[in-house]
Amino acid sequence: MRKFLCTAALVGLAACGASVPESGPDMGSGVGFGDYDEYQARREAQLAGNRLPAANAVSAESPGGGSESEQIAAQTRRALGRGDDDQVEERAANSGERVVQASPDNPPPAVVNAVGISNENDFGAVGEQRTIEDDAERIAANRQQYEVASVRALPPRSGGQGPNIVAYALATKHQVGTQVYRRIGINKEAKFARNCAKYPSPDMAQIDFLDKGGPERDKLGLDPDGDGFACGWDPRPFRKASRG
Repeated sequence: MRKFLCTAALVGLAACGASVPESGPDMGSGVGFGDYDEYQARREAQLAGNRLPAANAVSAESPGGGSESEQIAAQTRRALGRGDDDQVEERAANSGERVVQASPDNPPPAVVNAVGISNENDFGAVGEQRTIEDDAERIAANRQQYEVASVRALPPRSGGQGPNIVAYALATKHQVGTQVYRRIGINKEAKFARNCAKYPSPDMAQIDFLDKGGPERDKLGLDPDGDGFACGWDPRPFRKASRG
């Protein structure tokens, strides 16, 4: 019984297998053709409705074959509708463009810039308009209009003069933080921070400090370390600029 069931199963599997087409004289091994590339090319030609050209065929776009210049000459000859070989060869050598020959019959070239240069830069136009004597008279008239400005003193500044912090910086030699002037009082640091915050810049604080008796006196507490420089003002940039 077991042997019978195995035999029946093998017969069923054989019946389900795909059949292999027979090979004929024009058939390939199992696929119906000998060369796949040849079949593909032949099939595409059939689908396009065209037959494959021969290997030595010449395209209809360039009848007669030949070099590129010969093909351009042939196309130009057909476009002109005449057999002027010289002009055709020139046009072929000029990338298909018509060669313009120098002749009085040719129309003048188009003017690209109709304005041209001004008469002031055109020697011929200037020569027609005025003579050398006219230029001499014009130069003499221009010289009469010259005005030589004399040296004048600068006007004084408006408003108060105030202390000159640049001159003060150049007059001092000691380093920032070196005590030169005596300072007394309590809560000097708090007073320093509170009053210096009222000025928009250290330069303005130094000007007001000098204007109110500094550097010897410091009523507002702007210079608690006694170096003569208020609210962290630094004279070194001015000193460096003066030395170049």
